[in-house]
Amino acid sequence: MSVASIVPTAGSGKTDKIVSAREAVRLIRSGDTIAIGGFGGIGIAEEVIHELAAAFNASDEELASFGKPSNLTLFFGVGQGEPFKGRGLNRLALPGLVKRVIGAHFNFVPAIQQLVVGNQIEGYNLPLGPICHLYRDIAAGKPGHLSTIGLGTFADPRFGGAKLNARTTEDLIELISIGGKEYLFYKAIPINVGIIRGTTADPDGNITMEREALTVEALSLAMAAHNSGGLVIAQVERIAEAGTLNPRQVKIPGAIVDCIVVAKPENHTQTYGTAYSPAFAAEVRVPMTSLEPMAMSERKIIARRAAMELRPNSVVNLGVGMPEGIASVAAEEKVADLMILTAEPGVIGGIPAGGFNFGAATNAQAVLDMAYQFDFYDGGGLDVAFLGLAQADREGNLNVSKFGPRLAGAGGFIDISQNAKKVVFCGTLTAGDLEISVVEGKLLIERDGRDKKFVNEVDHRTFSGPHAALNGRDVLYVTERCVFRLTREGLELIEVAPGVDIKRDIIDKMEFEPIVRRPQVMDARIFQPEPMGLRNEILRLPFEMRFNYDQAHNILFLNLSELEVKTEDLIDQYRDKIRSLIEPLGHKVYTVVNYDGFKLDRALEDRYLEEVTELGEKYFLGVTRFTTSAFMRAKLGETLQQRGVAPHIFESETEARAAIRETINRM
Repeated sequence: MSVASIVPTAGSGKTDKIVSAREAVRLIRSGDTIAIGGFGGIGIAEEVIHELAAAFNASDEELASFGKPSNLTLFFGVGQGEPFKGRGLNRLALPGLVKRVIGAHFNFVPAIQQLVVGNQIEGYNLPLGPICHLYRDIAAGKPGHLSTIGLGTFADPRFGGAKLNARTTEDLIELISIGGKEYLFYKAIPINVGIIRGTTADPDGNITMEREALTVEALSLAMAAHNSGGLVIAQVERIAEAGTLNPRQVKIPGAIVDCIVVAKPENHTQTYGTAYSPAFAAEVRVPMTSLEPMAMSERKIIARRAAMELRPNSVVNLGVGMPEGIASVAAEEKVADLMILTAEPGVIGGIPAGGFNFGAATNAQAVLDMAYQFDFYDGGGLDVAFLGLAQADREGNLNVSKFGPRLAGAGGFIDISQNAKKVVFCGTLTAGDLEISVVEGKLLIERDGRDKKFVNEVDHRTFSGPHAALNGRDVLYVTERCVFRLTREGLELIEVAPGVDIKRDIIDKMEFEPIVRRPQVMDARIFQPEPMGLRNEILRLPFEMRFNYDQAHNILFLNLSELEVKTEDLIDQYRDKIRSLIEPLGHKVYTVVNYDGFKLDRALEDRYLEEVTELGEKYFLGVTRFTTSAFMRAKLGETLQQRGVAPHIFESETEARAAIRETINRM
C-alpha cells in the first residue's frame, strides 16, 4: 500500500460501510451485549465510545427515529480507559446505560468500578485468557470455553464463580470433571455488537493495523460478533482505495465488518501515554541507550533479588508495578539480551513499556494476537513470571484483584501465575509509608508499613497456593527483607536480609507464622551500591546440567566449574541431586569431578566437606577430581586430607578420567 492510495473519508472513497460514529452507534439497541477491543491504554475506539455515551445522553427529539441505547452488557478484556480524564469506558459509566459488565481488569476504568462496587450493576471478573479464548469459541459456534485456568481462584464456582457483588446471580462458569480431572467451563455469550480498532480500511471493510501498538483480540472479537448475527464497528484513522491493501497485512477481512468509522486524530492516539511511537509500531528499531541505575530502595532490593532467578535463553513475563524494576536491574547488569521478555497482550521480545503504554514494547521481535499469546502461556511456554504481591496468606494464596471497595481485577495474572514453570511474586512485606535504608550492607527498617500484607486469609483469591503446590510449581515470594518459598505445608521462610531480626521484623509483621527451618542470609551483593555481576553468573552452566551419569561405564560426571557456593541451600541441592540420581540405581558409582573455577565460601567449608565425605562413603566406589588451578589443587587436596578423604586431584580431565578407568580395571 502506498501513501498515495490513502484517501480522506469525505472523498470518493465513501461507501455504505463508511459512516460517522453517530450513525454507527445508532444501530445499537437496548439490551445488547457489546464486546469492546483494546488493552488498557492501547487500541481504544475512543470516537465510537464517545458517541455511544452521547447517544444515551441525547434528547428525545434527537433520538426520535432511533432508540436510546440502555441496559447494555459490556464485555471487555483489560478495561480500556484512562482514569484521570475519564476517557474510554469510563464515559459509559452512566446509570441506565449499562446493566452488566464482564471484564478481566478494571484499574483503568474506576467509573465502571464504582458502579460494580456500589452494587448498581452486575459485575463479573473473568481471567483475561479465557475471555480471549471465549471470543474464538463463540466465533466457532461452541457452547463455551473449557479450561483449567482459574481453578482454585475466585473464578472457581467454589470460591465465587467470578461474581463481584450481590446483584450478580447468574452462573457464567461451571465446574466440571472429565476423565477424573477438574475443569472450568466458561459459557458462551452471544455478542450483538463488536467494537474494534485498526489503522487503515478500504471501502470493502478490509482493515490493517500497521500503526497499532498491538493487534489484541480484534480478529477473534469481530468473528464472534459477526457469527453471533451481530454488528461489527471498526474505528480507523484513514481510508485506502479499494484493492490497494496488501492482503498479508489485512488483519480483519471486510466480509465481517459492517461499519467503518474514521476517527479524529485526538480520538485515535496509539496509546493513552503516547500519541504515536514508530518503535511501538515496529516501523523502526531504536538504539537502547543505557538506563540510569535505580537508586537503592526497597524496590531495587526486591528487583535485584528477583533478577537472580533469571536464566539465559528463558522466556519471561514481567508484570505491572514492582516487577517493572527487574527490567531496570537487567539493563544495569547487562543481562537483558540473554532472555526473551514478553507481555500478555501479544508482545514477544524487546523492552516492555510501562504506565499507560503497558502492553506495548520497543524493538519487539513479534506481536501476536492476544489469544495466541495465552495459548502459549496456558500451555507452559513461560519459563518464569515476575508478578506483583499485594496480599498473601498462610497457604500461599495471593490477592491482587479486589480489596474491599477497590476492584482491580485479575487481568492475565491467573493465566500467567498458574502455568509459568516458575513464579516470583514481588512486593514489600508491609504496606503504607514503609521507610528503609541500607547501612554498611545491612537493611534497616526505619519505619514499618501500617498494614500487614501477609494475612491469615486473603480477601480475594487470585492465585491458589494449594493448587500450585499440588502441581509441583516452583513459587517464590520476594520482599525487601526476606524470601518465602511455597511448600505443601504453606509458606517457608528461606532467606533473610542482613540486619533483619526474624521475629521482630518478619514474624511480628505477619498475621501468621511461616515455616522456619534454616533460613539463609540473602546475597550480600543485593545490598551493595555497585552492580552484582549477574551476567557472568547467569552465563554459567545451569545447575541441573552439571550432573551426567554414564550408565555404560557406571561413571557419574560432576561439573562444578565456575560454581560459587555461597549458601547452605546450594549444598543441600547438590546433595539431594546426587541422592536422586544414585539411589534408584541400587548400587554405587565411580565419579569424576571438575573443580575448575570452583569457589566455596570460607564459612561453608566444614558443611560442604561433611557432605562430600558422607556422599563418598555412601554412593561412590571411587572419586577423581581435576582443576587447572595449582592453588585450588593444593588447597582442596589439603582440606580433603584433613578430613581423611583421599584427594586424587589432577590437572586435567584426561588425567582424571584415566585414573578412574585404572581404578575400575583394578576392581
